[in-house]
Amino acid sequence: MAKKSKGNRIQVILECTEHKESGMPGTSRYITTKNRKNTPDRMELKKYNPILKKVTVHKEIK
Repeated sequence: MAKKSKGNRIQVILECTEHKESGMPGTSRYITTKNRKNTPDRMELKKYNPILKKVTVHKEIK
């Protein structure tokens, strides 16, 4: 059996912040990984939103 350990690298979901305010249907979400030790707080990246057709700020959601 494989040894189960709590790794430092976890998967997180990033969701667009501008899309919620625009009122358009749908959501822009990305899945990425982060190192729990290096970035303990919530992640915030600029990613492309295909619905709004521009680069927007995406924040980590729980």
